[in-house]
Amino acid sequence: MKKLSFFAVFITILIACNVRKEPNLTIAAAANVQFAMEELTGLYIQKTGERCDVIPSSSGKLTAQIKEGAPYDLFISADMKYPEELYRSGLTTGPPKAYAFGKLVLWTMMESLQPTPALLTDNRVKHIALANPKTAPYGEAAIAALQFLHLYELAQPKLVFGESISQVNQFVISKTAEVGFTAKSVVLSPKMKGQGQWSEVPQEAYPPIAQGVVVLKNGQLEKAEAFYSFLFSAEGKAVLEKYGYAVD
Repeated sequence: MKKLSFFAVFITILIACNVRKEPNLTIAAAANVQFAMEELTGLYIQKTGERCDVIPSSSGKLTAQIKEGAPYDLFISADMKYPEELYRSGLTTGPPKAYAFGKLVLWTMMESLQPTPALLTDNRVKHIALANPKTAPYGEAAIAALQFLHLYELAQPKLVFGESISQVNQFVISKTAEVGFTAKSVVLSPKMKGQGQWSEVPQEAYPPIAQGVVVLKNGQLEKAEAFYSFLFSAEGKAVLEKYGYAVD
């Protein structure tokens, strides 16, 4: 009887050691949505038990990585252009769908400064941080806003570019830049809420920031599609709204 029990335990251990562990769902996410993604994935794990790894960066950089074969399952972009590019390249299961519309804000840690467009030409401001418009949609929106407000030429010598919104945030928090253009979702996040002063950039000053998502063909399709559905659920939309995004 003892020999039989030992044999049963041995077989159980052997089977367990040979079962291949399922990889986590890997989500490539634009830097502006990083904080919202932390809450979204936390809620998703509670609901499903499915573990998620979020890889934040600029949308352009993530797109380049996906084209080079990065093992991502889902791409949550800061615009529609980059996921559309992947769709046209045959790398997604379907066309992108907008999950949210982002909002641009001016943010400063300098107590003596009021973050308004007029501040950008103030002599006290030597550096204005924004994301690289070539790879980051929020940087592109910031340039459009400066041009719309007829401030681009005056502000241009002060512009300091970050690789993504994350680096812009570092410039502002460290006071390397007196003011910076960032996403509203950043200043409303639990980690940043109440830090510094911010104001929304007039929405008519830049094109709507429609943010798209796509499921990637070479990823874990079933897992990716499940999270995709969750993103558009009432619970997912509620989280996005909490972080300042507009949702349909």
